[in-house]
Amino acid sequence: MNTAPLVTDAESAALVADWRHSLASAGAPACAVLADIAQHHAAELAAHFYKVMLNDTRASRSLSHDQVRVRLQPAMQRWVSDLLNANPDNVEQLIANQRVVGDVHARIGIPVDLVTRGTRVLKQRMFALIAEHAGHGEAAHAAMTSLTASFDIALEGMTLAYSNARERSSRTDAAYRLFSLVQNVSTERERQRALLLDWENTLLYALASQDEVVGAQSLAQSEFGLWFTHKGIPSFGESTETRQINNLISEIDQLLQHTLQRGSTPQQRAAQLQDVRMKVSQIRNLLGMLFERIGELDAGSDALTNLLNRRFLPTVLRREIELAEKSKGSFAVLLLDLDHFKAINDEYGHEAGDRALQHVAGILNQFTRGSDYVFRYGGEEFVVVLVAVEEQQALVIAEGLCRRISDSPVPLGDDHRLDITTSIGVALYDGHPDYERVMARADAAMYQAKKQGRNRVVLGNERLPAAPGRAALQRG
Repeated sequence: MNTAPLVTDAESAALVADWRHSLASAGAPACAVLADIAQHHAAELAAHFYKVMLNDTRASRSLSHDQVRVRLQPAMQRWVSDLLNANPDNVEQLIANQRVVGDVHARIGIPVDLVTRGTRVLKQRMFALIAEHAGHGEAAHAAMTSLTASFDIALEGMTLAYSNARERSSRTDAAYRLFSLVQNVSTERERQRALLLDWENTLLYALASQDEVVGAQSLAQSEFGLWFTHKGIPSFGESTETRQINNLISEIDQLLQHTLQRGSTPQQRAAQLQDVRMKVSQIRNLLGMLFERIGELDAGSDALTNLLNRRFLPTVLRREIELAEKSKGSFAVLLLDLDHFKAINDEYGHEAGDRALQHVAGILNQFTRGSDYVFRYGGEEFVVVLVAVEEQQALVIAEGLCRRISDSPVPLGDDHRLDITTSIGVALYDGHPDYERVMARADAAMYQAKKQGRNRVVLGNERLPAAPGRAALQRG
């Protein structure tokens, strides 16, 4: 397993302490039994694990691809060996590795109950091997106790990372849904406030004219109520505030249906109306809180280029992987980096650099399809997700973008124009369920484009060396 950066939060520290205590209590004979099993049976145990996992249709969707099996089975063998050879000196690194595994499971979408089942199956098989190797004496008992603790602690580390990653991705997915529905948050907020006010004024008019209120339009069926149910809740996500607004809408509609009737006295109607208006005011306040909370969506689009921000890239890639699997199709990722951008800033100033970024963003928006996604990835880097394309089409689009950027100097004013070029790495989705894989190949290809002279397109493949210093995509 690749070495993961150490995590020093309180949860990890507690797991490290518990694991060290368990290993110290096991004793040398028990550790020797486990090390012997690791040496002679790790490959068999990894194969057994995947045989069981692939019998479940939910797992087979993510794990049946040949490349995944080729990659994951050796990784599982290393994981088993590392676990059986755990010692007090390396458990901190092992916990960090479990956190990485949990993140990967979250990205791929492996249900946590399948992972739990897999570890249970492995433990049962290992218990049988311990009995074969050491019988049922004290060393065997200590080995089983130590093994159980190691599995439980490793699984706890995975689950902690899995839960955190899923929570982050759920928040980001919800934010992206809202960003897609209401790209201008302030405009949508004012529109919904106006719709709520219109409904309230219509009710006031009906009461003032002594009309029968029982037949008046309910708040739930008003334009505001329908928006809140069908778009607001899915966009904001379930929360205390959305539940409170739902309850208030129900209470208001019950008042309309059962209380505000022609038979009530003017004094009763006035009191009931005051109750309705108070509840509508509460809805307005709660709605304002929800819109304030997603005010950060202004960061959903990059302030300089108005392109999508990279925080939504995991959401888009997860969805494209799901769609590609359903349709048996493909998509491509283009990673673009402006050539010699630091020199542009140094020679012409940061304003010229900003103009160059805006200029390239405009070209990317203009010469990609409406169904594609264009992101400001950071600094002078951009990402384009080309949906429903095969390799040749992706390369044609990438070459076209590369050519258009080099053929379109940036106007700087006073008739000065700045020549710019870009290096582009292209990676096709190859069936691997982890979006980090396609991003890593695009990054490696872009790095090769730089090495080969810039202003060119390189197609990524597994043979290309990884780009140096690549940071993982911010997880959703």
